[in-house]
Amino acid sequence: MYAIVDIAGQQFKVEKDQKVYVHRLDAEEGKKVNFDRVLLIDDNGKVNIGAPAISGAQVSATVLEHLKGDKVIVFKKKRRKGYQKKNGHRQSLTEIQINDIVASGAKAAPAKKEEAAPKAEAPKAEAKPAATEAATDLSSMTVAELKDMAKDKEISGYSSMKKAELIEALS
Repeated sequence: MYAIVDIAGQQFKVEKDQKVYVHRLDAEEGKKVNFDRVLLIDDNGKVNIGAPAISGAQVSATVLEHLKGDKVIVFKKKRRKGYQKKNGHRQSLTEIQINDIVASGAKAAPAKKEEAAPKAEAPKAEAKPAATEAATDLSSMTVAELKDMAKDKEISGYSSMKKAELIEALS
């Protein structure tokens, strides 16, 4: 089981008992922290994607240590101008260990969507059954057949109309 979680503005793919270096967190060493911005969870092939985050899902971790990363050298130069600047810095990092990945809200969300979908479809089908059937009959016809039908109904300018315009004019 793994999860993609947003920690301090960066996305990390994490698994249980994994150690990760992230940007400095405001937590003391040894304290537990929870990250609720879980973007994706894969549970043995069952993938659950959030939009943008999965509600109720959570990744808990323990802060192991605060440290500084390797030195990064920033060197700027403009050739033939005599301009050179050398600068460097060490990034402040926090080492965390992932304790647990909880996907409690991940399983409930798709069930609600499945229940809501049939309810939304039922009123649409009952509202205009005759108009829907006529529109599907016209949309299944070819442009030539629609033009013949427009000619029979004496609609002017049918020869330059596109299929969608013909369907609209005939309905």
